[in-house]
Amino acid sequence: MMSVMTQDDVEVRRAKRSWPAQYKLGILEEIDDVKRGGELGAVGEICRREGLYSSLISEWRKQRDQGALEGLSDRPVGRKARDRTAAELARLRKRVSDLEAELSTANELIEAQGKVSALLQTMSRKSADHTTTR
Repeated sequence: MMSVMTQDDVEVRRAKRSWPAQYKLGILEEIDDVKRGGELGAVGEICRREGLYSSLISEWRKQRDQGALEGLSDRPVGRKARDRTAAELARLRKRVSDLEAELSTANELIEAQGKVSALLQTMSRKSADHTTTR
């Protein structure tokens, strides 16, 4: 953040500025043209008109000269979007595994209930047979 003094002598914080690559290249081209023409004070005039500092122009030149169209390229700002499919796939696989475990437990309980029911039926028949034969 940069601080700037207002007309009322109040210090105000100003957000860092950024410029698109095409703007940077255009300014550098304009400055180069003016220098080739030999016009005195023209570079300073461009900087004042655009509100730029000479150090910023020097930095843009370095970027451009280093192969820096990539340094000046219009890239999206911020973090790269995460690929959420891998995380979602892992979550769904765990959910399937948990559900398969629940299903296995439920099947074992159903099987045990069936055996208990069969055993109770057998005991009930034996008891009924035993009481009718007396």
